[in-house]
Amino acid sequence: MKPITDCPCGRIHKCDVDITDIADGAVSRLEEYCTEYHKILIVCDDNTFNAHTEAQRAVFTKISYKVLSLEPQTDVVVPDETKIAEIEAELAEDTDLIVGVGSGVINDLCKYVSFHHDLPYYIVATAPSMDGYASVGAAMILKGMKETVNCRTPKAIIAEPSVLCQSPIDMIRAGYGDIIGKYSCLNDWRLANLVLGEYLCEYVYDFVAQEVEKVAPLANKVAQRDPSSVSILMQALVNVGIAMSYVGNSRPASGSEHHFAHYFEITGILNNRDYFFHGIDVAYAAVLTASLREKILAQAAVSSDKLTLIPVDGIKWQEDIKRIYKTSAEEVIALQKRIALYGRQESFNIKENFDKIAKVLLQAPSSDYMMNLINDVGLSFDTFIEKYGNDCINDAILYAKDLKDRYTVLWLYYEYFRSEV
Repeated sequence: MKPITDCPCGRIHKCDVDITDIADGAVSRLEEYCTEYHKILIVCDDNTFNAHTEAQRAVFTKISYKVLSLEPQTDVVVPDETKIAEIEAELAEDTDLIVGVGSGVINDLCKYVSFHHDLPYYIVATAPSMDGYASVGAAMILKGMKETVNCRTPKAIIAEPSVLCQSPIDMIRAGYGDIIGKYSCLNDWRLANLVLGEYLCEYVYDFVAQEVEKVAPLANKVAQRDPSSVSILMQALVNVGIAMSYVGNSRPASGSEHHFAHYFEITGILNNRDYFFHGIDVAYAAVLTASLREKILAQAAVSSDKLTLIPVDGIKWQEDIKRIYKTSAEEVIALQKRIALYGRQESFNIKENFDKIAKVLLQAPSSDYMMNLINDVGLSFDTFIEKYGNDCINDAILYAKDLKDRYTVLWLYYEYFRSEV
């Protein structure tokens, strides 16, 4: 992919994906795309391998020296140290390419292992479920913590629309949710640029926003597995990953809504509690973050006293972090001590500049609009409340931000607008 060298932001944007083939017959062309490689390891699980036709599976078997099908630790494969070791054990001395067949977890595992062994990798996508296909980040569970590790992009992204359309409907909804979640994260990016002076590229911002606007109206058709709409969704997911590669991190695609999603996943793992697919959590969280923006604006309109920094009780904060994150609490505490985000926004003078903040917050869609989108794709916010409960969600509003080193609306809400709990 040709680098962008003349961006007004002053940075060179590049993405190392060489091949993107989202079309009928893409898997049959995999053999052609692999001609320069001689020792190929296929990594999949039983579901992703069998999602393909017999002829497509024959391509995988023909080009590889082994098809490694990962067994799930519980109900699903978790991208942790155990699965990393399983893949590494199958690498031959002369392995020169890893091909993942799957979606989020398989992609992340192959991305991580290939990077740490200095190998290229391809991904044959089986579901339009997330935006990480073309990104440099691998979302891993390491030492019990959700961690996005910078690696490298795949050299090729291949997907058959017929396979994508047959993926579980919640995986399709998850991909849609991941895209509409960009309404939230883009607003967070704009807010961080205003309050903390964080770098923002208008070209990349607009690039992602355009992809969101293409997909948002397609909720009903996506839920009906319309091939054209699912293909548009998949291309948008790939393009958002390219946007992340352009800036070298996930800021164009991940903000407060993703912090919520990571919170529900991490606490689910720690408490042996079920959680939604990542993108479905993102969709629900995008409604939640929209309501927080509205709450901030409403409270600020009532009284200027709401624009005063609320002191943080450090002892209570640590107690809550330990209560919520348990064995992972010390890592969360260490992260926040290192990045020192608490109190940093005070230097911006929130009260004096709140009119500017309000203009940014108002750029994000309303919670009613977001609720309509998730309803149209077949999701119910009541199901979200029932699954996690109000106590867990309230903890997330206050402490999901602590999992990451990124400023979002959650910081503004916590330090200036939260009610004492």
